[in-house]
Amino acid sequence: MTYLLLIYEVETDWQSKSEAQRKADLAEYMAVSKLSQTKGGNALQPVATAKTVRVRDGKMLATDGPFAETREQLGGYYLVEAKDLEEACAIAAKIPAARNGSIEVRPVMKYS
Repeated sequence: MTYLLLIYEVETDWQSKSEAQRKADLAEYMAVSKLSQTKGGNALQPVATAKTVRVRDGKMLATDGPFAETREQLGGYYLVEAKDLEEACAIAAKIPAARNGSIEVRPVMKYS
């Protein structure tokens, strides 16, 4: 089954880490990306670069930022193929951001 692992963390946490810690974390992110179950993934640019789009009454409204009332922001994702939710959660636990942020594990809907 396919799962999306959504990585949430406080953006400023990355900048506050030492260069050595950032390199160590980056190596762990790369290790997750090389797992046989990992089918894709990317880091995202900071939320300051984001737009949120809504359509109301047929008119598009694009506003700056994600308008999330949360301390943690979506920072990236992995798309993985795992035998079950337990295996997907085990992969999520290998993502460095799981130690100070959170990883949302969500099955991908399949349409036939």
